[in-house]
Amino acid sequence: MKQYDVIVVGGGHAGVEAALAAGRMGAATALVTFRKDDLGVMSCNPAFGGLGKGHLVREIDALDGAMGLAADHAAIQYRLLNRSKGPAVQGPRVQADRARYHAAIGSIVAKAENVTVVEAEATALELTGDTVTGIQVNGNTKLGARAVVLTTGTFLGGKVFIGNESYPAGRMGNAASTVLAEQLRGLDLPMGRLKTGTPPRLRRSSIDWAALDQQPGDDLPEYMSFLTDRTIAPQLSCAITHTNPETHDIVRANLDRSAMYGGQIEGVGPRYCPSIEDKITRFADKQSHQIFLEPEGVDDDIVYPNGISTSLPVDVQTSYVRTIKGLEAAEITQPGYAIEYDYIDPRALTLSLRLSALNGFFLAGQINGTTGYEEAGAQGLIAGLNAARHAMGDNPISLSRSDSYIGVMIDDLTSRGVSEPYRMFTSRAEYRLSLRADNADQRLTSLGMEWGCVGLSRREAFLTKSEALSAARDALGKKSFTPAQLKAAGLKVSDDGARRSALVLLGLPDVDFDTLVKLHPDFKAIEPCVQAQLSKEMVYASYLRRQEAQISALRADEGRSIPTGVEYHSINGLSRELASKLVAAQPKTLAQAARIDGMTPAALVLLLAQVHKHDKRAQA
Repeated sequence: MKQYDVIVVGGGHAGVEAALAAGRMGAATALVTFRKDDLGVMSCNPAFGGLGKGHLVREIDALDGAMGLAADHAAIQYRLLNRSKGPAVQGPRVQADRARYHAAIGSIVAKAENVTVVEAEATALELTGDTVTGIQVNGNTKLGARAVVLTTGTFLGGKVFIGNESYPAGRMGNAASTVLAEQLRGLDLPMGRLKTGTPPRLRRSSIDWAALDQQPGDDLPEYMSFLTDRTIAPQLSCAITHTNPETHDIVRANLDRSAMYGGQIEGVGPRYCPSIEDKITRFADKQSHQIFLEPEGVDDDIVYPNGISTSLPVDVQTSYVRTIKGLEAAEITQPGYAIEYDYIDPRALTLSLRLSALNGFFLAGQINGTTGYEEAGAQGLIAGLNAARHAMGDNPISLSRSDSYIGVMIDDLTSRGVSEPYRMFTSRAEYRLSLRADNADQRLTSLGMEWGCVGLSRREAFLTKSEALSAARDALGKKSFTPAQLKAAGLKVSDDGARRSALVLLGLPDVDFDTLVKLHPDFKAIEPCVQAQLSKEMVYASYLRRQEAQISALRADEGRSIPTGVEYHSINGLSRELASKLVAAQPKTLAQAARIDGMTPAALVLLLAQVHKHDKRAQA
């Protein structure tokens, strides 16, 4: 029997990051996948990053994962979402060429030390008591391991639905993992069903692009990896169109033919990525919904219409697509479909992503109730690191809510579980002012170096950048200016006689590095990337102190009573969804409010402030 330190089952985003992480730790690792050629396949939308998700990609990259580098290799459009808002809620995003991403991941895995790709179907776990000791592949071959990481994505008991048709599949064109699913169900694990969906793919040459609004990328790209210093792939524009009342009428008239509305699917889908059927039903008053037409590659004739995922029959899909501006003659190359699959309640996991009931068994990705490439990759990385540490007899590691979005996600999953596929948002993090996408390397790379999962090139790049940041902070902190000097430079400051350092000045709203260079030309020698980093740091310098005070107050007030009569819908910044849940639950304390599904620490801060206001009014 072939023996490994770690076996990773599944070659999706979670599996790739898990295998690479275990390999970087020095563990002899087998990556078991149906087909070697499927490594790095993007099953859904051709994009990485976004709000919250972009933070996860940067954190994976900071710990020397592959996703950021491969995304930059494949990027055909860069956009920084929320550019007009503060750095804490900005999200780097790339439109990706599917073929280029797939090739980049394949190359990275092929060059990885300690990682062997095994083409096979994992059909069972090998168990000795409550310890996983390996797997069976293809029904009769055994592979031994000290730790196993399961990253089955939508393949575990997967079933595709198009209208009234359904059949077992992990995604369109790939078989489901049914034998392994049966074994896991027999282990009396807390399991359930979730679903997701995808839109019909369109032939690019059949779209009337001239009739549509174009959406170009940013002139100054924000790269996904800290190691990327240039744009690699040709850049393309996307286009924007909209559904209309005619589209909605066709969908509405055929809801009984939708798998989701016809009763065939029991799993809950992602609320934040609703199907066209959901949109028409839940937002019946809206006359149109936005659709982003996203090319799947530079030389690819396929377009992904982001915003119209569906499980309607193919004839209905064709009808409603052709009511949309620019798509009147559109050809569907692959129909949209819904897919339902098994997941395990993540509350059964430890913070290391080990299943508590079984020794040496780790889970990552959609099997834990999440959705998205980024969430899967981040879990895979942590599961792979811990599987390697387990195999080597070391203690598990974990990230906290205060140091990373990865820590926020895993804490959410393991403490709250899921009632729908989990998606990362910046609002989930109470420390988001310090957990910015731009500083993920400063937060995590040194930690990865301690763990032993960061390679030499990443280490050298990080140390060089850190030294440059430290030197720049020192230089800016030592150089100060009088009010008279600042006024002479056109700055509005109080005439209090106090000197202000260049570092403090950088935190003022009307001061940037160009201003500092005018005050002191030597600052021009500071590298642009260092200038950008320090500018973002200083924007939040005072707010971070205030945030820490808010969090401390929140912890002290968890037992605080919530008075009757609080008008939740009037709380500025609180989502309508959470306000409705609070109205329904009527929690008596902040601790009870914290346990409401979907409640975030940031929302609790808003609620605490409202309680204070209510108490002041009552005392007046």
